[in-house]
Amino acid sequence: MQYHTLIRNALVIDGRNQPAYQADVALRDGRIERIGQLADASAREEVDAAGRVLAPGFIDVHTHDDTVVIRQPQMLPKLSQGVTTVIVGNCGISASPVSLRGDPPDPMNLLGKACDFIYPRFSDYRAAVEAARPAVNVAALIGHTALRNNHMGNLQRSATPAEIAGMREQLRDSLAAGALGLSTGLAYASAYNASTDEVQQLAQELHAFGAVYTTHLRSEFEPVLEAMAEAFHIGRHARSPVIISHLKCAGAGNWGRAPQLLAALEQASQQQPVACDCYPYAASSSTLDLKQVTDAHRITITWSTPCPEQGGRDLKDIAADWGVALLDAARRLQPAGAVYYGMDEQDVRKILAHPLSMIGSDGLPEDPFPHPRLWGAFPRVLGHFSRDLGLFDLPTAVHKMTGLSAQRFGLQGRGELLEGNVADLVLFDPLRVRDVADFNEPRQAAQGIDGVWVNGVRGYVDGVANGLRAGQFLPRTTHL
Repeated sequence: MQYHTLIRNALVIDGRNQPAYQADVALRDGRIERIGQLADASAREEVDAAGRVLAPGFIDVHTHDDTVVIRQPQMLPKLSQGVTTVIVGNCGISASPVSLRGDPPDPMNLLGKACDFIYPRFSDYRAAVEAARPAVNVAALIGHTALRNNHMGNLQRSATPAEIAGMREQLRDSLAAGALGLSTGLAYASAYNASTDEVQQLAQELHAFGAVYTTHLRSEFEPVLEAMAEAFHIGRHARSPVIISHLKCAGAGNWGRAPQLLAALEQASQQQPVACDCYPYAASSSTLDLKQVTDAHRITITWSTPCPEQGGRDLKDIAADWGVALLDAARRLQPAGAVYYGMDEQDVRKILAHPLSMIGSDGLPEDPFPHPRLWGAFPRVLGHFSRDLGLFDLPTAVHKMTGLSAQRFGLQGRGELLEGNVADLVLFDPLRVRDVADFNEPRQAAQGIDGVWVNGVRGYVDGVANGLRAGQFLPRTTHL
């Protein structure tokens, strides 16, 4: 029997948090056909892994790639990391279903300009992704703020029963068309005044579809435990799994509280399905929020509409140049984006190492001066945290980026390197893999990612994208 691709002499890490083993892996018709010692097999293409690691392709569970997967389908920042699937629509903001009245409200502007929001129904967005055929697979959540934008003229209040009914209808229609679930961004001004009841009523639609509830908590600062309790309450009410987005202890006054947060997560996990995602950096990035302006830690401006020349500079330096207070400088820069160096490294490590945490980049591809997580999150886990610091072993690192992620989001047939599963794969050198992107030069591809297959097609070879794009839209396929 001749296979399409035969990868010989691989150190297989299969995504199930099991020890690595040596094997050959044969691919045919986009799937993993055989795993074993295949000395007598032949294939149209043979690749000698030479002892390098072959793992399931990484699943980036937290992205804001909603519109870029269509406009820039080569998806090099993700493909070059070994990412084969991105989950979009996080933090309450999604490209669909959306009907704008003017400019996209903050933080929907993180996804693009008004001209990029051209998908009034989720089925329109799905069709656009399928037509673009990006280099990676795409699965999507529905954003609560996007729904509010469609039905409310004033986002600084809670929705009325009639508005909630309209939002529920759009959410239900989107779930029927294959969306994974509902996301909220309750910390942002455009959703902060939404009542818990408003979110609960929307989340009631999830159970019938086996869909998930993900949330950028109402606060990641001092009231974070109360915000977590609200999320768990919504999940129990909806009978839906809960995933807390980018779990963190934000703000200098919050440092050292990771054990409290993780204890709360563990306690909730005894009663209901819960998890979290996190990124491997002690700095966050979003729009410039006046509530987060402080002199307690560094803040770098990533973009500014009125003052684009200030992108890449620290807020304190801009304020000093202008001879104004930090808050006044921030007001003058808005709308703008920022990197906040507001976390403690020890908290990051504790959350990263916890068995309930998955890896998500939370990269912002629209930023002219992006956080390095856009290009470096996954190799940083493999190289810096697993190999160099020994925070966890390599099978655990891979599991957090593959099998665990597929399980939590119901991506059937992916995330584990098993016979019969889809051939989303990454070949990397465990000794060389490392993130190169940093806060000074954030647009740099990782080292040590030597091959990436998406649906059986190798689109990244020896550190170079070859232009082959085989990504698919991934509808929700399993009840969670």
